[in-house]
Amino acid sequence: MTGKRVAVVGIHGHGASHVRNVLRLPDAELVAVADPQGGGDLAVQVFPSLDELLAAVEVDVVVICTPIQTHVPLAELAMRTGADVLLEKPPTASLAEFDQLSSVVAETGRALQVGFQAQASEATLGLASMVAGGELGEIRGISATGKWLRTARYFQRARWSGRRHLDGVDVVDGAVTNPLAHSAAAALLLDGSTGVDDVRQVETELYRANPIESDDTSTVRITTSRGTPILIAVTLCAGEQLEPSVTVHGSEGRAVLRYTSDTLELHQGDARTVRTYERADLLENLLAHRADPSVPLYCPLAATGGFTRVVEAVRTAADPAEIPADLIDWQGEGLDRHPILRDVEPWIDRAADELALFSEIGAPWSNARRR
Repeated sequence: MTGKRVAVVGIHGHGASHVRNVLRLPDAELVAVADPQGGGDLAVQVFPSLDELLAAVEVDVVVICTPIQTHVPLAELAMRTGADVLLEKPPTASLAEFDQLSSVVAETGRALQVGFQAQASEATLGLASMVAGGELGEIRGISATGKWLRTARYFQRARWSGRRHLDGVDVVDGAVTNPLAHSAAAALLLDGSTGVDDVRQVETELYRANPIESDDTSTVRITTSRGTPILIAVTLCAGEQLEPSVTVHGSEGRAVLRYTSDTLELHQGDARTVRTYERADLLENLLAHRADPSVPLYCPLAATGGFTRVVEAVRTAADPAEIPADLIDWQGEGLDRHPILRDVEPWIDRAADELALFSEIGAPWSNARRR
């Protein structure tokens, strides 16, 4: 045994990528997994639940990739048994849960890393340094756009998909808070506003074209304590899947971060440069921190406080307004069926450029809130 003993909870779907990641790291040894659906053909011990796993196997690190509403109890269970944790985003479904989990971190002294991969990108961190150093001048604002396409299969993959609540428990699985959560988290990092107290106000406009509880098309405007407006404009009802981006609008230049490819595009004067950067691995960083606490975590729980303020605003907002049927084109059949919100892409671009909510620029579906 050469590496730290790692267990993965939730190994199907995105969890499978965590299993592959553990297996490739020389400093990690996959000793067990927990999933009620079983472990497939993995040659390790398989348990139906984390508590049964921890009762039978000694573990140093637990990777949690499970439904949002299970994050806090599972992370707490792991930390109270002495394990460090890599927890998928969003870490919690509410500020109250965030406070609860923060207390467990402080009480146990365990390390908890949150799975915002873009926070470990040299592109993101380099741009944050540029913003802090004034290289883009005075910051007019930051905007984030996401134009994704999701079919009925995505919303039917699990009971909690597309739900705001399930069995009396908050889930808050919407476009802003889960699939495109990296947009808001990265924007807050670029502003240096990652803590709970770094967010002054959050305005939400949530809409849905799909027959779900949560939002699939939204604008959210965050005002940070330093006064920066951050505008999030996202949809899961685009005509095609496009790469999301975060743009910093400065008086001396503009920077576009494409966080899924770790690409940074700079516009300063007449010059335009594009460069792709490396990204560190969050589990590898957690293992290094465990070996030497002087190695900082890229995304500790405390650094997701500002993002959790956004989650809380979405959680407590009115239910998403239903987008009128005459604005939607449906394509595909069965599990491949999906809505395309007509002209959503240019409206998203305009909202981002003007740092404005959909209703403020007259997007046609924003009338749904006044019906």
